[in-house]
Amino acid sequence: METTSLHRAEEVHIPTEAGDLPGFLDLPHQPRGLVLFAHGSGSSRFSRRNREVAQTLNHGGIATLLFDLLTAPEHDLDQRTAELRFNIPLLTRRLIQAVDWAQGDPRTAALSIGLFGASTGAAAALGAAAARPEAVRAVVSRGGRPDLAADALGDVHQPTLFIVGGLDGTVQALNREAAARMPVPPEIRIIGGASHLFEEPGKLERVAAMARDWFIEHL
Repeated sequence: METTSLHRAEEVHIPTEAGDLPGFLDLPHQPRGLVLFAHGSGSSRFSRRNREVAQTLNHGGIATLLFDLLTAPEHDLDQRTAELRFNIPLLTRRLIQAVDWAQGDPRTAALSIGLFGASTGAAAALGAAAARPEAVRAVVSRGGRPDLAADALGDVHQPTLFIVGGLDGTVQALNREAAARMPVPPEIRIIGGASHLFEEPGKLERVAAMARDWFIEHL
């Protein structure tokens, strides 16, 4: 745990029906909002890419919550079978529980909430936004699979940004198809020369800057 006059990082535990979900809550001084991260494809709160994005948000004055959407036994099962990472209803329910927790915790209760979803986590973010329209103010998807939230797309009215790699043609098409089904058209930004994981030099930094600016504008 790190504590300074300008920044506070705390370990937290979000209660669910299956057990507590561990997470990292980073609180800049006088944060302008809180962004919850929904990881995808079997990742966790230790995701290097999402932690880099979160750090950029923190530097922009935005609090972040990175947490595991699966309990430890569920994570172990998913590592063996890969079956839970595509269980969108489960991931969405866990993210909703985290939103509800943030609204009830005195450290974050007064903050506007945004959601950042990556890969399958983007579907969970859209589902949670649809389920908590008063709480969630904005959504950002990185290389996301919004098509997996098909049943929720018609109920997402928050400002939404889809960020997709220019080399990720399949996901580009899925994002455009999903966008056409949303009542408030999301903004789609293509990062040229970037693959699905944005591993090329400088590409993840562009994702982080776009996300930071989107949340600063809409939270």
